[in-house]
Amino acid sequence: MLLNKKIAVTGSSGFVGNYLVKKLAELGADIIYLDSKIGIDITDWQQVQNTEEFDILLHLAAKSYVPNSYKYPREFYYTNIIGTLNALELCRIYKAKMVYTSSYVYGNPKYLPIDEKHPIISFNPYAESKIIGEHLCKGYNRDFGIPVIILRPFNIYGMGQNDKFLIPSIIKQAKSGKILLKDPAPKRDMVFINDLVEAYIKSIKYNQTSFEIFNIGSGVSYSVKGIAEMIASNIGEKIEIEFTGEKRQNEILNTVADISKARNKLGWGPTISFTDGIELCISGNQN
Repeated sequence: MLLNKKIAVTGSSGFVGNYLVKKLAELGADIIYLDSKIGIDITDWQQVQNTEEFDILLHLAAKSYVPNSYKYPREFYYTNIIGTLNALELCRIYKAKMVYTSSYVYGNPKYLPIDEKHPIISFNPYAESKIIGEHLCKGYNRDFGIPVIILRPFNIYGMGQNDKFLIPSIIKQAKSGKILLKDPAPKRDMVFINDLVEAYIKSIKYNQTSFEIFNIGSGVSYSVKGIAEMIASNIGEKIEIEFTGEKRQNEILNTVADISKARNKLGWGPTISFTDGIELCISGNQN
């Protein structure tokens, strides 16, 4: 139980944050909400420096839609780096544990599946901002003894996700009778939102005083074409699927997570298959 823990959550009203705080509340945690939607800007130290004392900070607040990181790089760097710096500084003041939400930071993989020892390769402004955040976490652990867990989720999906992202976009299009996508080839390791939330819960409970990094994924990848066909099949109507062939800048062709470290140390593993997750997303989008 988390009854004896006071847990601060940045980005608590975001896609992941919303699921996470509901789960924390179910487990009896005392939650401190740090979110711009309630008027708390994690990038503004004047606003957050008087945050009440806590035991653990879960840092989710970030700009995350990769195409926008090319359009608005300064906003991405400022939000994702200064927000992380302020979160770490609060942890330093209160001698609290930090769980940092990173991302896929491996670039074009040199081998599959990808473990946490794979070289870090920056390949877009968003990934770069997350890598800098990881370096800040490592520095605060080294210099001030802040316990840090870094979670590196691969591709997250689930009910309620913004329809700019791949799976909700495909579902929305499928309901109109036609799916139009760019490149059918890229393959992604997908992790369902409920499984990701459980990784945070395991990270909170993990008794550690050092610095740890965990991949959070499924260990299986699916192509854009395969995902579109699966969604079309699940909806059960005749749906046209078309691809323009356009390639994204610095596209990665395949990602597969090695999650053995998370299994062995956190006791975490995915419980929801991709097929079941897609069905849940479709029913959630249709309700």
